[in-house]
Amino acid sequence: MLAYILRRLVLVVPTLFGIMVINFFIVQAAPGGPVEQTLAQIQGTSVDATERFSGSSSGGETLRKSATDSSGGGTYRGARGLPRELIERIEKMYGFDKPIGERFLLMMKNYLVFDFGESFFRNKRVVDLIIEKMPVSISLGLWTTLLIYFVSIPLGIAKAVRDGSRFDVTTSTTLIVLNAIPGFLFALLLVVLFAGGSYFKWFPLRGLVSDDWSSLGTIDKVLDYFWHMALPIGAMVIGGFATLTFLTKNSFLEEIHKQYVLTARAKGLV
Repeated sequence: MLAYILRRLVLVVPTLFGIMVINFFIVQAAPGGPVEQTLAQIQGTSVDATERFSGSSSGGETLRKSATDSSGGGTYRGARGLPRELIERIEKMYGFDKPIGERFLLMMKNYLVFDFGESFFRNKRVVDLIIEKMPVSISLGLWTTLLIYFVSIPLGIAKAVRDGSRFDVTTSTTLIVLNAIPGFLFALLLVVLFAGGSYFKWFPLRGLVSDDWSSLGTIDKVLDYFWHMALPIGAMVIGGFATLTFLTKNSFLEEIHKQYVLTARAKGLV
């Protein structure tokens, strides 16, 4: 068992490396990127996605003309008319002045020391943003996992014991329907119904805790925390019960149909 676990742990490293290599080169080969986006913003050709399809704005018309115009040189179509020195500074800012192999090695080196660079969205270090959002991610992941396991395993055992009964059929149908509901769609439904969207305002719309959380008592802090977590956790677990429940049921059914269980039942031990 120990050797098996060690082999699995050793395989994590090449597997993770292979995933990172594939993702890196796919992203590099895909059209578009931060350089093109910055150049489009400088030239005023950056438009919303809907405007690009509808062509309802002057920006969209400019972008189409830039894409179809075959005159002029330059690496990027959006860069035509811009000084080459400006384009080189933008490429250097994003690290595109280096060969693709060197960029990959630099990325791996930075990842090993947990240097994920600066966020162009928040003007903060990416590591700081990850640490800032870590309590939310841990809370959602922890309570979602616990809730799914605490419900699915007992439910799966109960379904196996009552295999073929009305309870088994009803719960199976319910689980299949819940599993078919997209999580994001159910989240929107919860917001509309219970977070002040159109009907009730029973739960907060955002935040992990209330603004005055520090001034509350211990019990009130716990209640306030779970009050904020109720809707997000509900949206995340809606489709998570089915797989584990059916897996538990099938595993339990396989076990109770084995010879030693049948013998124990025949002797009246079960």
